[in-house]
Amino acid sequence: MLDMIKFFKKAFKEYGNGTAPGQVKSFNEEQAAEEDIEFVDRGLKYVKLDEIVGSVGRYQDFDNRFHLKNREGNQRFQDIKSAMVGKKPLPPVKLYQIRNDYYILDGNHRVAAAKEIGRDEIEARVTEVLSSKNTFENLLYRERLRFYEKTGLKDDITLTEVGKYRYLENQIQKHMEYLNQTLKKDVDFKKAAEDWYNTIYLPLVMIIKNGQLISRFPERTVSDLYAYVTFHHWDRKSDRKYGIGISRLIPEDMETFREEMLEKSRPEYPEMKRAISAFILINTEPSAKESKLVDRIFRLEGIQEVHSVHGTIDIIAKITLNRDLLASDAEVIAEYVEKRIRTIPGISSTQTVIPGISREKEKIGNLLV
Repeated sequence: MLDMIKFFKKAFKEYGNGTAPGQVKSFNEEQAAEEDIEFVDRGLKYVKLDEIVGSVGRYQDFDNRFHLKNREGNQRFQDIKSAMVGKKPLPPVKLYQIRNDYYILDGNHRVAAAKEIGRDEIEARVTEVLSSKNTFENLLYRERLRFYEKTGLKDDITLTEVGKYRYLENQIQKHMEYLNQTLKKDVDFKKAAEDWYNTIYLPLVMIIKNGQLISRFPERTVSDLYAYVTFHHWDRKSDRKYGIGISRLIPEDMETFREEMLEKSRPEYPEMKRAISAFILINTEPSAKESKLVDRIFRLEGIQEVHSVHGTIDIIAKITLNRDLLASDAEVIAEYVEKRIRTIPGISSTQTVIPGISREKEKIGNLLV
């Protein structure tokens, strides 16, 4: 009986909104529930098909899985499906976005066909509908949107409390001030956010995941736990025990934690320094002995290969260096060449080549496979 009552309550609610049970949502009904809306062009992007939940005008033609109800007799649908299977180019669909949900303005058949053939996403021109209505959902969404626009980070930090994205912004602001002071150069907010994400956020998230802490809070995200732990450990400095040894793993200062993570080589932590490779083309002075130069270059830290060659170049050396996430490839390589290679007596000039796309075969003994 209770299940039947729940069913009818849900059915009346859906019919009252103009959407019958078993079909996709109506954009017009969802939009009507918002207040003081504005439309923002988000440009072209790929949207996951699972996030497309409704349509502007043709929601009655589809079931709740966005399958066309009369697809067998619909020639246009069949033609679009055949074009997709044959990988023929089709124009992007047009979507409205309300928070994390998308509604089709143009391209209902393309979405239905893409779902039927098993695609995961579709190219779309997106217009976002932003509401100033102060519901919890809208407040959290606007705060999250502001955070990603300000930091430039990828969208994988999910918080469930209003105010926590601002707390992370404050962490990044402090980190930016620290970097500017210690590095003695101007680091902007987005660059500081990238470094914070890779050297502070990700390592601590990894520790939380390894400790299975998330299993004790099934309604929270790992980002929620990151914010909770860091607030009590670094800001409030309260004596809390988390049951997984986090208090022993984490120093009482955020920047000390970062420095320790930069030196970690244990596999449970992500790599904090990025490896970069380059080829140095070296010309020697006429009086120099190439064999001695080859030996001396080969002994340098970071040198992987050295070859004496014939032609307009005398020696080719391959270097592999680790760089801090704030430095650029060109800066690190240029400094290495200037201080380590060009100072060797007998070298007259160098030219640096940084590879773009690389492929490397695996060695087994003396064979390449």
